[in-house]
Amino acid sequence: MNISFQTIRLKNLLTAVVFIAIPLLIGGLSSFLTADTQMYYAALTKPPLSPPPVIFPIVWTILYILMGIASYLVYRRGISKANVRDALLFYTLSLVLNFIWPLVFFRYKMLFLAFWVLVFYWLITGITAAKFYRIKHTAGILLLPLWLWITYAGYLNLATWLLNR
Repeated sequence: MNISFQTIRLKNLLTAVVFIAIPLLIGGLSSFLTADTQMYYAALTKPPLSPPPVIFPIVWTILYILMGIASYLVYRRGISKANVRDALLFYTLSLVLNFIWPLVFFRYKMLFLAFWVLVFYWLITGITAAKFYRIKHTAGILLLPLWLWITYAGYLNLATWLLNR
Protein backbone atom coordinates (compact mmCIF):
# COMPACT_ATOMS: atom_id res chain seq x y z
CA MET A 1 0.00 0.00 0.00
CA ASN A 2 2.86 2.39 0.80
CA ILE A 3 4.45 1.66 -2.58
CA SER A 4 1.29 2.59 -4.48
CA PHE A 5 0.96 5.82 -2.49
CA GLN A 6 4.57 6.70 -3.35
CA THR A 7 3.94 5.83 -6.99
CA ILE A 8 0.92 8.14 -7.09
CA ARG A 9 2.90 10.94 -5.44
CA LEU A 10 5.76 10.50 -7.94
CA LYS A 11 3.32 10.52 -10.86
CA ASN A 12 1.68 13.70 -9.53
CA LEU A 13 5.08 15.33 -9.09
CA LEU A 14 6.16 14.41 -12.61
CA THR A 15 2.86 15.69 -14.02
CA ALA A 16 3.32 18.98 -12.14
CA VAL A 17 6.86 19.30 -13.51
CA VAL A 18 5.56 18.79 -17.06
CA PHE A 19 2.85 21.43 -16.56
CA ILE A 20 5.44 23.89 -15.26
CA ALA A 21 7.90 23.02 -18.04
CA ILE A 22 5.39 23.69 -20.85
CA PRO A 23 5.19 27.50 -20.47
CA LEU A 24 8.91 27.67 -19.66
CA LEU A 25 9.72 25.83 -22.90
CA ILE A 26 7.33 27.95 -24.96
CA GLY A 27 8.81 31.13 -23.51
CA GLY A 28 12.31 29.80 -24.01
CA LEU A 29 11.61 28.96 -27.64
CA SER A 30 10.20 32.40 -28.42
CA SER A 31 13.17 33.96 -26.64
CA PHE A 32 15.56 31.81 -28.69
CA LEU A 33 13.80 32.83 -31.92
CA THR A 34 14.16 36.51 -31.06
CA ALA A 35 17.59 36.43 -29.37
CA ASP A 36 19.32 38.19 -32.26
CA THR A 37 16.95 41.16 -32.10
CA GLN A 38 18.36 42.71 -28.91
CA MET A 39 20.13 45.45 -30.88
CA TYR A 40 16.82 46.38 -32.47
CA TYR A 41 15.13 46.70 -29.08
CA ALA A 42 18.08 48.64 -27.62
CA ALA A 43 17.81 51.19 -30.44
CA LEU A 44 14.11 51.89 -29.82
CA THR A 45 13.00 54.95 -27.86
CA LYS A 46 11.39 53.60 -24.69
CA PRO A 47 8.53 55.17 -22.75
CA PRO A 48 8.71 56.31 -19.13
CA LEU A 49 8.58 53.45 -16.60
CA SER A 50 10.40 51.07 -18.93
CA PRO A 51 12.38 48.54 -16.92
CA PRO A 52 15.94 47.59 -17.78
CA PRO A 53 16.10 44.63 -20.19
CA VAL A 54 17.48 42.31 -17.49
CA ILE A 55 14.11 42.46 -15.69
CA PHE A 56 12.13 40.78 -18.49
CA PRO A 57 13.57 37.24 -18.29
CA ILE A 58 13.34 37.27 -14.50
CA VAL A 59 9.69 38.34 -14.48
CA TRP A 60 8.72 36.01 -17.32
CA THR A 61 10.37 33.01 -15.64
CA ILE A 62 8.35 33.65 -12.49
CA LEU A 63 5.17 34.14 -14.50
CA TYR A 64 5.75 30.94 -16.49
CA ILE A 65 6.16 28.97 -13.28
CA LEU A 66 2.95 30.46 -11.87
CA MET A 67 1.14 29.64 -15.14
CA GLY A 68 2.35 26.06 -14.99
CA ILE A 69 1.27 25.62 -11.38
CA ALA A 70 -2.14 27.17 -12.11
CA SER A 71 -2.74 24.91 -15.12
CA TYR A 72 -1.68 21.87 -13.11
CA LEU A 73 -4.12 22.74 -10.31
CA VAL A 74 -6.94 22.99 -12.85
CA TYR A 75 -5.89 19.76 -14.57
CA ARG A 76 -5.96 17.98 -11.19
CA ARG A 77 -9.67 18.77 -10.91
CA GLY A 78 -10.33 16.23 -13.65
CA ILE A 79 -9.63 16.46 -17.36
CA SER A 80 -12.85 14.52 -18.01
CA LYS A 81 -14.87 17.55 -16.82
CA ALA A 82 -16.03 19.88 -19.58
CA ASN A 83 -15.23 23.05 -17.62
CA VAL A 84 -11.66 21.86 -17.00
CA ARG A 85 -11.13 21.07 -20.68
CA ASP A 86 -12.63 24.45 -21.63
CA ALA A 87 -10.39 26.32 -19.17
CA LEU A 88 -7.30 24.47 -20.39
CA LEU A 89 -8.27 25.26 -24.01
CA PHE A 90 -8.29 28.97 -23.16
CA TYR A 91 -5.00 28.51 -21.34
CA THR A 92 -3.54 26.87 -24.46
CA LEU A 93 -4.71 29.80 -26.56
CA SER A 94 -3.00 32.15 -24.10
CA LEU A 95 0.24 30.17 -24.51
CA VAL A 96 -0.04 30.50 -28.30
CA LEU A 97 -0.48 34.27 -28.00
CA ASN A 98 2.39 34.42 -25.52
CA PHE A 99 4.58 32.69 -28.10
CA ILE A 100 3.43 34.87 -31.01
CA TRP A 101 3.81 38.29 -29.39
CA PRO A 102 7.64 38.44 -29.22
CA LEU A 103 7.89 37.23 -32.79
CA VAL A 104 5.56 39.96 -34.03
CA PHE A 105 7.22 42.66 -31.90
CA PHE A 106 10.91 41.75 -32.16
CA ARG A 107 11.36 39.48 -35.19
CA TYR A 108 8.89 41.16 -37.57
CA LYS A 109 9.11 44.65 -35.98
CA MET A 110 5.36 45.13 -36.29
CA LEU A 111 4.86 47.03 -33.04
CA PHE A 112 1.28 48.14 -33.64
CA LEU A 113 0.16 44.63 -34.61
CA ALA A 114 2.04 43.32 -31.57
CA PHE A 115 -0.01 45.68 -29.40
CA TRP A 116 -3.22 44.10 -30.73
CA VAL A 117 -1.82 40.63 -30.10
CA LEU A 118 -1.27 41.78 -26.50
CA VAL A 119 -4.82 43.12 -26.27
CA PHE A 120 -6.14 39.73 -27.36
CA TYR A 121 -3.68 37.98 -25.03
CA TRP A 122 -4.86 40.22 -22.15
CA LEU A 123 -8.50 39.37 -22.88
CA ILE A 124 -7.87 35.61 -23.18
CA THR A 125 -5.75 35.61 -20.02
CA GLY A 126 -8.50 37.41 -18.11
CA ILE A 127 -11.05 34.87 -19.30
CA THR A 128 -8.66 32.02 -18.46
CA ALA A 129 -8.07 33.41 -14.96
CA ALA A 130 -11.83 33.64 -14.40
CA LYS A 131 -12.37 30.09 -15.65
CA PHE A 132 -9.48 28.82 -13.52
CA TYR A 133 -10.86 30.66 -10.47
CA ARG A 134 -14.25 28.94 -10.86
CA ILE A 135 -12.51 25.56 -10.89
CA LYS A 136 -9.81 26.20 -8.27
CA HIS A 137 -9.57 29.62 -6.62
CA THR A 138 -5.80 29.41 -6.18
CA ALA A 139 -5.30 28.71 -9.89
CA GLY A 140 -7.21 31.83 -10.90
CA ILE A 141 -5.31 33.96 -8.41
CA LEU A 142 -1.98 32.62 -9.70
CA LEU A 143 -2.80 34.06 -13.15
CA LEU A 144 -3.44 37.58 -11.84
CA PRO A 145 0.25 38.63 -11.87
CA LEU A 146 0.40 37.53 -15.51
CA TRP A 147 -2.71 39.54 -16.35
CA LEU A 148 -1.26 42.62 -14.63
CA TRP A 149 2.08 42.16 -16.40
CA ILE A 150 0.33 41.91 -19.77
CA THR A 151 -1.45 45.17 -18.91
CA TYR A 152 1.92 46.79 -18.24
CA ALA A 153 3.39 45.21 -21.38
CA GLY A 154 0.49 46.67 -23.36
CA TYR A 155 1.42 50.14 -22.11
CA LEU A 156 5.08 49.57 -22.98
CA ASN A 157 4.22 48.17 -26.41
CA LEU A 158 1.79 50.93 -27.39
CA ALA A 159 4.00 53.71 -26.04
CA THR A 160 7.05 52.27 -27.80
CA TRP A 161 5.13 52.14 -31.07
CA LEU A 162 3.97 55.75 -30.63
CA LEU A 163 7.50 56.94 -29.84
CA ASN A 164 9.10 55.12 -32.78
CA ARG A 165 6.69 55.39 -35.69
